[in-house]
Amino acid sequence: MGHPNQTSSVTPLRAMSRAVSFAAFGCLLLGQTAAFAQSASQQPVSATNIRTTNNAATGFDDETDVSTTPAANGAAATADEAQQRPAIADPQTGDDITGSILDDDIRRLNTREAPIDETSRRRAAESASTAETPGIPLGTFVLRPSVTQSINTETTKDGDTRQRRAFLETDAAAALTSDWGRHQLSVTSEGAWQRNISGEGEEQPSFKVNGDLRLDLPQDTVAHLTAGYNFYREDTDDPEAIANATQQSDVQEFSAGASVQRDFGILRGTTALALTRSIYSDATLANGTTVTLSDRNQTTGTLRGRVGYELSPALIPFLEANIGRTLYDETRDSAGYERSGHTYGAKAGVEVDLGEKLKGEVGVGYERADFEDNRLSSIDTATLDASLLWSPIRGTDVNLDLQTSIQPTTTAGESGYVSHALTTTVTHQLRDNLVGTMIGGVVWRDYPTDSTINDELVYTAATGLTWNINRYLDLTSTLGYELTTRKEGTDSQQWRAGVGLKLKR
Repeated sequence: MGHPNQTSSVTPLRAMSRAVSFAAFGCLLLGQTAAFAQSASQQPVSATNIRTTNNAATGFDDETDVSTTPAANGAAATADEAQQRPAIADPQTGDDITGSILDDDIRRLNTREAPIDETSRRRAAESASTAETPGIPLGTFVLRPSVTQSINTETTKDGDTRQRRAFLETDAAAALTSDWGRHQLSVTSEGAWQRNISGEGEEQPSFKVNGDLRLDLPQDTVAHLTAGYNFYREDTDDPEAIANATQQSDVQEFSAGASVQRDFGILRGTTALALTRSIYSDATLANGTTVTLSDRNQTTGTLRGRVGYELSPALIPFLEANIGRTLYDETRDSAGYERSGHTYGAKAGVEVDLGEKLKGEVGVGYERADFEDNRLSSIDTATLDASLLWSPIRGTDVNLDLQTSIQPTTTAGESGYVSHALTTTVTHQLRDNLVGTMIGGVVWRDYPTDSTINDELVYTAATGLTWNINRYLDLTSTLGYELTTRKEGTDSQQWRAGVGLKLKR
C-alpha cells in the first residue's frame, strides 16, 4: 500500500519568504548601482570612492567614509554631509575627458610648437638624422638657424682652358615660424659666401629670403601674402653671361605676391597675382673696363587662375590659365630692340595626395610669348610640368621636378629659348645618423629654328653624405659634376668636391 503524499502548510510560506528576500536583495542591489552611477557622474573618480562603493556593495564597512559615501538609496546627501564634503566644481559645458588644454589644441589650425624641455621627450622616437632641432623661442616665434663651414676644390675646363681653385664657403640658413593658434607666418633665408684660398676662378656669392603669411579666413578660404629677395651672380655658362668677363653681373630679384584659395564643395578655386623685379649690375672685363647691363632691368607681373574638381581627397583634376606682362625699364635695349611683351599659358593636370607615399601634381599645356618689336619672333611651346614626392620605402624619398618655361634674352636679334629642366633627388637614410643624397638633372635649352644660337644640353650629377654627430652638429661631404654640350663650339665641364661641418640650433 503506497504512502500518501505528505503536504505541509509551511512550504508555501517558506517559498513566499524566499521570493520576498530575493526581491528585496534585488532592489537593494539596483539602488546601490544607481547610487554608484550618480556618484560617478557627479564626482571625479578617486581611490576612496572606489573602495567605498565596493565595500557598500559587498557589505564591508571598514573603510567607509561619510564624506565620500553616497546615500544607500541613491538620493542626495543631507545638508550636514554637504557642508562637511569638500566643494567640487561642476563640469563645464562642452568639456570632455580630454581636458581643456587638449581641446584648445584641437581647435588650433596650426600644430603647437613643443617647449624646449619637452622636445627631446616628444621626438625621442625620431631618427637622429631627421629630428628637428628645438630652436630658439622668440616671443610667439621659433627660430632655427644653421651655419655650415666647408673647404672645397673646383676644376673647370672650357675647351683647352683649365682653371683650378680651392675656396672656403660659409653657408648660413634660418627658418622663423610663428606659433599661433590661427594663421601662420614663416620666413626662410639662406646664403653662401665664398673666398678663394688658391688658384683662379670666380667666386659665387648668393643670398635669398622668402616670407609667407597664411591667413585662415572663414568659409573654407585660405589667403597667402608672399614677399622675397634673391641675390646671385650669373654663372659663366649662363647664356646671358658676358664673354671674357672676370666678374659677371650681380642679379637682384624682388618678388611679391598674393593668392586666395576657396573650396566650393567639390570644386576648388585659386586666384594668384605675382610681381617680380629684376636688376642687373655691370660686368667687369679682364682689362678692368665694365659693361653696363641696365637695359636688362625689368618688371614682370603674372595673373593665374585655377579650378579643381575633387574626385576624392587624393585625386583632384584641374584646369589652369595665366597671363603675364613684362616691362623693361628702357624702351629699347643697347641693340635697339623693344623687349617688352606679353605671355599666355594654359594647362590641364591632376593633383595627387596619397599621404607619405606619393604627393604632387602633373600638368600638360601650352605657353606663348610675344614681343613688341616685330623683328623678334614669338616663342611658343607645349609644356609638361611635374612636381612629385615619392617614398617607395621607409627612409627613402624621391623628388621629381620637371619644368618647361620660356626664357627671353637680350642677345641682339634673338627672342630667347625654351627651357626643359628635369631634376631628380634621391635621399636615403643609410643608418640612424647617416643620410645619403644623389642628385641628377638635365636642362635642354631649345632655341627657335631661325635662331643663330645652337641648342645646349646641361647635365648635372652630385652625391653627398651627412653624418649626424649629435643633435647640433653634422659632418657633410659633397661631390658634383656638370657637363655642358653644344652642337657648335666647345663643351665645358666642372668638378667640385668639399667637406664641412654644420652647426644647427
